[in-house]
Amino acid sequence: MSTSAVRRVVPAFVGLAALFAAWQVYVSVNDVRPQLLPSPWRVVTQGWAQRDVIATNAVATLQVTLVGFALSLTIAWLLAIAIDFSGLLRRALVPMFVTSQTIPIIVIAPLMITWFGFGLMPKILLVTLATFFPVAIGLIEGFASTDRDAGSLLRSMGASRWQQFRYVRLPNAMPRFFTALRIGITYAVVGAIFAEYAGAESGLGIYMARQKGMFRTDLVLAAMFVTAAISIVLFLLTYLVERILAPWVRMERVNL
Repeated sequence: MSTSAVRRVVPAFVGLAALFAAWQVYVSVNDVRPQLLPSPWRVVTQGWAQRDVIATNAVATLQVTLVGFALSLTIAWLLAIAIDFSGLLRRALVPMFVTSQTIPIIVIAPLMITWFGFGLMPKILLVTLATFFPVAIGLIEGFASTDRDAGSLLRSMGASRWQQFRYVRLPNAMPRFFTALRIGITYAVVGAIFAEYAGAESGLGIYMARQKGMFRTDLVLAAMFVTAAISIVLFLLTYLVERILAPWVRMERVNL
């Protein structure tokens, strides 16, 4: 790890360590009941004792997250490209995308369970709905922000509409796409957890709901920390994907 990366990471770790230390001291000094607020040490030890169960549920949540987000990415890319090639589609679909965000997921979730049961399908669809909008809008706005002079230059050289898209509009959209990707992947984990709360047989969401019903606040927090860890890992992986697929984006960011 480079020195600059260490300088960025160390303050976050120091801040977290201070927060957990203060939490531990508060619980110990005030003798707070574990059902109300368990100490960090209790959360860690009890979570470790339940590691196999938590890991099994984490895998179920991760599966829903990745499949739902992959479906969201596929649909977002297809529609964003179609909209970029058609002004009529832009005027017809973009207002619908915006309107879809006014409908709370909490309203849609029970309907999904009613229509599709308690299997994977409703959870995958809820993750897709939760993540589609930021990715699609990021791509649409990225394509639209292309420098007109670059497009005019390619047209003067006889480039087709597809060639203009491939060599100018697509690379230009990558910074906004990866920003939207990072927003979307965090929404995906939250959407998967919420979908499991609404109805599921396994997953961190249903695990937390069950432990909450048994007043096991320590295990609820343990599962919550695992959820946060999954979100952070997936978020960081987007930078790796960016570096592999669009290295010029990172170079532009460094040069700013």
